[in-house]
Amino acid sequence: MVLVGLGADDTREDVQNMVNQILSLRAFADPSNPEKMWKANVKDVDGEILCVSQFTLLANIKRGRPDFHRAMSTDPSREIYATFLENLGQAYKPEKIKDGKFGAMMNVSLTNEGPVTFTLDTRKFEYVDQGQTSGVSTPKGKA
Repeated sequence: MVLVGLGADDTREDVQNMVNQILSLRAFADPSNPEKMWKANVKDVDGEILCVSQFTLLANIKRGRPDFHRAMSTDPSREIYATFLENLGQAYKPEKIKDGKFGAMMNVSLTNEGPVTFTLDTRKFEYVDQGQTSGVSTPKGKA
């Protein structure tokens, strides 16, 4: 399952980078030797990918309340999410890409095989100011 959070400043280039990261992530055991973990990607195991648009991943918590200002607004997010799904299908097998309804309230169930969850961010290091010690990250050039 891929929970997709789109930030207000995400671009089509970020979308393609994320597609590449998802398809190349070696999160599965070697199909010919299940004892060897982290050897295969989703394409190697002919797996399906369930994508769920999840703007809440971009939340900042302020005074105990979520703030979603970092998330992309609805209309542009709908468009770039559709591009994400299209690019994923073009780079892999379209029939293996599953999706719910954008913006809908959905009941989605996830069963993890072990305690494994990965966070992929196309510009992760742009958001960390190495000189800052307050524990609050500010995107570079955004302060």
